[in-house]
Amino acid sequence: MKISYNWLKEYVKTNLNPEEMAVILTDIGLEVEGVGSFQSVKGGLEGVVIGKVKTSEKHPNADKLTITTVDIGSEKYLSIVCGAPNVAAGQKVPIAIIGATLYSGNKEFVIKRTKIRGELSEGMICAEDELGLGVSHEGIMVLDETAKIGTPAKDYFKIESDTIFEIGLTPNRIDGGSHYGVARDLSAFLKQKGDSSVVKPSVDNFKADNHDLPIEVEIENQEACSRYSGLTIQGINVKPSPFWLQNRLKSIGLVPVNNIVDITNYVLHETGQPLHAFDADKITGNKIIVKTLTKGSKFISLDEVERKLHPDDLMICNKENGMCIAGVFGGIDSGVKTGTQNIFLESAYFNPVYIRKTAKRHALNTDASFRFERGVDPDMIIYALKRAALLIKEIAGGKISSDIVDQYPSPINNHIVELSYKNLTRLVGKKIDAEIVKKILSALEIKITGEKDDILSLEVPAYRVDVTREADVIEEILRIYGYNNIEISDKIVSTISAIPKPDKEKIRNKVSDLLTSQGFFEIMCNSLTSYDYYKDNHDFHEQNAVKLLNPLSSDLNVMCQTLLYGGLESVSYNINRQINNLKLFEFGNCYYMVKKDSDNKLDNYCEREHLALFITGQKNEPGWTSQNKPTDFFHLKSYIERILKRTGITTKNIESVPSGAHYFSEGLKYLASDKTIVEFGQLKPTITRNFDIDQNVYYGIFSLDIMLNLMVKNDISFSEIPRLPEVKRDLALLLDKSVSFSQIEKLAWKTEKKLLKKINLFDVFEDQKIGKNKKSYAISFYLQDTEKTLTDKRIDKTMQNFIRTFEKELGAKIR
Repeated sequence: MKISYNWLKEYVKTNLNPEEMAVILTDIGLEVEGVGSFQSVKGGLEGVVIGKVKTSEKHPNADKLTITTVDIGSEKYLSIVCGAPNVAAGQKVPIAIIGATLYSGNKEFVIKRTKIRGELSEGMICAEDELGLGVSHEGIMVLDETAKIGTPAKDYFKIESDTIFEIGLTPNRIDGGSHYGVARDLSAFLKQKGDSSVVKPSVDNFKADNHDLPIEVEIENQEACSRYSGLTIQGINVKPSPFWLQNRLKSIGLVPVNNIVDITNYVLHETGQPLHAFDADKITGNKIIVKTLTKGSKFISLDEVERKLHPDDLMICNKENGMCIAGVFGGIDSGVKTGTQNIFLESAYFNPVYIRKTAKRHALNTDASFRFERGVDPDMIIYALKRAALLIKEIAGGKISSDIVDQYPSPINNHIVELSYKNLTRLVGKKIDAEIVKKILSALEIKITGEKDDILSLEVPAYRVDVTREADVIEEILRIYGYNNIEISDKIVSTISAIPKPDKEKIRNKVSDLLTSQGFFEIMCNSLTSYDYYKDNHDFHEQNAVKLLNPLSSDLNVMCQTLLYGGLESVSYNINRQINNLKLFEFGNCYYMVKKDSDNKLDNYCEREHLALFITGQKNEPGWTSQNKPTDFFHLKSYIERILKRTGITTKNIESVPSGAHYFSEGLKYLASDKTIVEFGQLKPTITRNFDIDQNVYYGIFSLDIMLNLMVKNDISFSEIPRLPEVKRDLALLLDKSVSFSQIEKLAWKTEKKLLKKINLFDVFEDQKIGKNKKSYAISFYLQDTEKTLTDKRIDKTMQNFIRTFEKELGAKIR
């Protein structure tokens, strides 16, 4: 939001310079994100002065040029060659002297001493378009005889220079969404330093000139419109606005339209109250009806777009049809045009929820909807109406031709809050004197209606939509008192809290440290995603999607059921920027709608946290010391098992089964008590090609909740370093292709629980020579006894037990 320094000073009297004011505004919660400058004429007419043409003679070498001598109040006259047909001796004219910069659109040129057709020229006599003061180039500007020679042109033309604050207005602070609102807050702060009051332009001389054009108002939907006011003005002259009004609007980035529209915009940015002007002659039946229309009703808005209305879109209608989408956008037929002579001026309070939903549905974001959807001041409505009416009379002429019609069926009350000094001290961390507190409350226009037992009864104005609780009032007091005035305490007050074990945050950090040390990068994707991902999806069903009632766009209309699609978007984004070797991970929540017979609607939804891994490209960056090998399934599997090991989850009690996910071309699933810990594999090319990815992508997804449950059961125990050596024995097993290493590993741990310490698969061999549908596993078994040295006899007995078990359970043959 842009706020003009000069405009602001019309409402609060202060000698603060822009830099000092920016610091104060930030301190009181209206953060100044940037400071810019504005000039009503680009360049500010620097280097342009008022001069007088002393002589004017034809150029000897050019028929259309004139040689002039000009007095600009310096020691000698300037010789200037001029091509304008209307230049003559005795004229007062604007002179751009040597070194001045003039602008034409985005182009600029510097005035230099030069020779034109052999004659010296030491400046330039300017036309109005060359100075940016108009569009005419028919000749030079001839000024009034009273113009003083040597006067800077910026002073003569009253060129305005201004400082513009860019304020990052938070959604709860719409009370600061206008120049008067910012001035009110600034004044509240300055009152603590001395006497400073905010000044609102007077509307005391407002009155109706006649009653020739009454307009009746009816509010059908009182839930959507709490207050609607208006009046009529006859005999206006629609034309361009005066320069002062145009400059005010230009300074905050608005484009002037005509005097009526500009006044409504001016009052909006002055008071925060949106207004709308209708062509009164287009109001059929001389009646305004505030209501909703039937679903699918067609309406052409001011941007010439035909819109189909929702049954909750509030409309401003005449007796026959809709004229305006209330609080959002005007209609093409009822707006003010050049030939408009009579207007109906509207000022209203619309339900913020209705306006916000309508603006989102039609993708319309206007200055009016920005304020209505956050909540305007219901007590500013009549003032803003009177203010605009008086400005229209002054600038556009006309007569106020009706009394103010004010329909206010359900008055909006101020907020009643109680404030305890004890709670104030507790939350602020410092005791603030009671008189200072009362002074701040008064400056914030919060009335003290009673005081008993150190508890203040307060009435908070309705325009402070964010101040409804004691904590809100305390925040307001602290904001004006100054956060920087709260001293840092020399003691720390802490509460001993019981943290559930295992600590989820520590586990996240532990896994993140592991993965980043292995070259992974963490990604954070949007929890909102596209509904299209779940259409006809065999893994994530449409009926389980959590849909948004008012999505920001069609690409962000549901909550994500999986981290897969957001991760693939990130992979695609990086590959498109020539980063092909990727290792990514993400901690994120997934959201599901489940059907439960419960009175509590929240029971229909669930949220689960997951960890996703993505790897693609080459295992290592190319280099002379490393081979260029593509990543593969087992590369991902190694990271999966490192994570399990780092979190203390052993593979002894984990069952490995093929993944049933349709998005994997090959994959595995690790189960514990029939619950999936992790599922991983190679994504199908049909999935990755949807994201313009032409290389293999490997994906793994952990369920953090199940991992944490397993970690609860894991007791960490310590033992001394073994004094006795371990023994390694190898076996070569001939097996059916259907037998997996995890089956062998599981049987081995079950057969020997005391001596077996580690199992390692170091070779897999397949060939027709060893039999059809057969394969050979070469496996190392590491044995160790912590109490005595293993004998050959005991080792051989243990290995024989392994062989018998493998032969019996798996049909294995020893090679």
